[in-house]
Amino acid sequence: MTDQRTSWLVLVVQVPATPSRHRVAVWRELRRIGALSLGQGAWVVPDAPVFADGVARVVELAERGEGEVLVLDATGRAETDSARLEAMFTAERAEEWAEFLADCGKFDAEIDKEIRNGKFTMAELEEEEQSLERLRRWHRDVRVRDLFGSPDAAEADRRLAHCAERLADYTDRVFRALHQM
Repeated sequence: MTDQRTSWLVLVVQVPATPSRHRVAVWRELRRIGALSLGQGAWVVPDAPVFADGVARVVELAERGEGEVLVLDATGRAETDSARLEAMFTAERAEEWAEFLADCGKFDAEIDKEIRNGKFTMAELEEEEQSLERLRRWHRDVRVRDLFGSPDAAEADRRLAHCAERLADYTDRVFRALHQM
């Protein structure tokens, strides 16, 4: 049996407590790239090209705040260590997908409300287009980070396609309503 352990980058982050804006900026960037917190300033991401720019940005932000980031290569001593990190990382992606799916539900409910209220205006259509574009960006960002294939990814794909179909239907209704005047 071959050893299939994933390579990881462990980031040990130290940034002075004050001013707090630097710590917050580093923390936000770590969250944005999907890093997994191991506690006490230790974070981990798979050693994959998709994370390289984000890791570089974390280092830059920490240094700007007069802190530092120690970046270490790791694989885990045993396959179970690597498997545990993969499971933890995938669980974080599952949480992101759950939040994404909830927002898809909100988008769906918003379209239902506008149809029920007969609100077929260009201003409302533009707002819904922006909402769908935000969902598309979010989907793309999570999809890129979801290296190990969270089970929720397929449902997220389906729900995003459904949202696009709902917007297309709403768009048709808006144009029909505007051209009837």
